[in-house]
Amino acid sequence: NTVLSAPVWGFQDVFFRRGAVALKRDLESFIMENILFKVQYPCEYHAQSAVEASCKIHPQIVHRTDEIHSIVIQTTRACLRTIDKTGQLRDSNDRDHCLQYCVAVGLLYGTVTAEHFQDSVAQDPRIDQLRKKMQVMENPQYSADYLDPDKRSISNAIQVHFTDRTSTKRIEIEYPQGHRRNRTDCYPALQKKFMGALSSRLPPSRAGKVFEMCMDAQLFDSMPVPEFLQMFAEPPVPFILPDVTPHQFPSRLRGNIQGSIDDGDSLYGDNASDAGTVYSGGGLEKSSGGSQLLARLSGVSER
Repeated sequence: NTVLSAPVWGFQDVFFRRGAVALKRDLESFIMENILFKVQYPCEYHAQSAVEASCKIHPQIVHRTDEIHSIVIQTTRACLRTIDKTGQLRDSNDRDHCLQYCVAVGLLYGTVTAEHFQDSVAQDPRIDQLRKKMQVMENPQYSADYLDPDKRSISNAIQVHFTDRTSTKRIEIEYPQGHRRNRTDCYPALQKKFMGALSSRLPPSRAGKVFEMCMDAQLFDSMPVPEFLQMFAEPPVPFILPDVTPHQFPSRLRGNIQGSIDDGDSLYGDNASDAGTVYSGGGLEKSSGGSQLLARLSGVSER
């Protein structure tokens, strides 16, 4: 039995009334081959192509924001259900999951970064003014292509209309950067994002080593998984045993210490020069005679 086929409480019995799970395709590597890379804009993925379109329109409207009459956005049904939001937005998480907010920032600033979702930028009154002028509607063809397994497009189109009855060109983007059908142009930005993420957590030398190894497909494929994971692990931090005397220990330990010293054992080993020895990791790896005493103090009995 498996988690799928187990009687009574298995997934199939509970959710499919004892029917077998039927897949439209073999799992294999479909997910990995169709992964969506979010390279340019840190917002919900249904809005990626809309943000790209708004950034392209930015030069045409940046000096005419007061003349904007309406902004028409055509999108998918999935996008409408997920990130079509009106009214007040509570915080940065609410903003980066709002189609209208992301488009407004793209139109006004020509790009969208993580800082644009913070309170300091959200206080810009022009953002809410533009949000109120947006008309978001479903394009049935976009919704059909979104569900088409051969396309899986994430289409958005934007057009801005002005009060003098002129309009910008209608900008349509079917596959945003990072989509399976639009990968080539995103690789430099993806590599830059990867290196930035490594540098935020690892020292420069280790970050560079990991980056170079990942860029070499042959070396990466031949490296064992444990060895690869070890590159991200922090090395053990060595510590130095302090130079202490028995009276500095709690009273319940002083008897054991004094007895060991009376038997000829030094607190740090067979000679006083062992004080200040560096012990790494778990600590009790010193091979001198004092190791028995240290083990006794830490509650570990040697066998």
